[in-house]
Amino acid sequence: MIEIDHLHKRFGDFVAVEALSFTVRPGEVLGFLGPNGAGKTTTMRMITGFLHPDRGTVRVFGHDIRKAPLQAKAKLGYLPEGAPAYGEMTPLAFLDFVARVRGLRGPDRRRRIDEVVQRLALERVLHQPIDTLSKGFKRRVGLAQAILHRPPALILDEPTDGLDPNQKYEVRQLIQELAENSLIIVSTHILEEVSAVCTRALIIARGRILADGTPAELERRSRYHGAVCVKLPGGLPPDLALLPGLAGVEHDPRIPERCWLIPEAGVDLYPRVRDFIAERGVAVEELTVERGRLDEVFQRLTGFEPLSSQGRPAVAEAQIESFREQENV
Repeated sequence: MIEIDHLHKRFGDFVAVEALSFTVRPGEVLGFLGPNGAGKTTTMRMITGFLHPDRGTVRVFGHDIRKAPLQAKAKLGYLPEGAPAYGEMTPLAFLDFVARVRGLRGPDRRRRIDEVVQRLALERVLHQPIDTLSKGFKRRVGLAQAILHRPPALILDEPTDGLDPNQKYEVRQLIQELAENSLIIVSTHILEEVSAVCTRALIIARGRILADGTPAELERRSRYHGAVCVKLPGGLPPDLALLPGLAGVEHDPRIPERCWLIPEAGVDLYPRVRDFIAERGVAVEELTVERGRLDEVFQRLTGFEPLSSQGRPAVAEAQIESFREQENV
């Protein structure tokens, strides 16, 4: 496993990472999630030995990255941010160079290079200078060198950043395949990536861990967890605001007939909404239940403040109170 114990890193007066501790076990795909400048890349560079922490320790399968760097790094495959490589080399020359550095010799070296070239579909660019390749192919070359020596742990820093949707899909599929034999840490600020490939996620901001759980567990922390989305051609019935367990209503600014009914904590609102619609014969075009929104949890935990509220769904708690007051009158 990889064990991170109270990592701390400062650059001048700026604290990049502060008392960071977590463990990653075989079979896990850990999404390291945070806004730009949160400390993700700095942490990955300390895990892989490219930066020394001011305090704290990193152990890779029992090897301290500072006391036994060669043994620790032999267990790691690392794709740095931007997938840097020697631009004047061809992918074939670069992979051969990395294979020799990693200690692969003879037929095994050639066989392993052929395997990763086929797996990453690099055949048609093998003899082009890396500088002439597209972003997608450069990222594939970076992934190829990271998995060349069959490491039991992979550290991938923004592996799909800048790729088109098809390329992102291919990389995510590869990560899921590699997870069968490796533990993987994926740094990203793309929320959909966490749900797509990760079994666990850490949300980090200002160098500290703010949340740790599976994507489903983090979604359950959302105020939209269990929210009922309804599209009512006739508009929202005023007495729906009196439904027990209803905490608020949000309207879709793009589709006036659609809204989200937000439940109070611990309330299963769907059966009540369903029964209300059936009993009153309300016409309904859409009726679904939300799992929760990872983006809302992320924004709340990281202290995101929108520049403008224009175009954002309006929370209608005041409208509910108005309906209730009318009913009392």
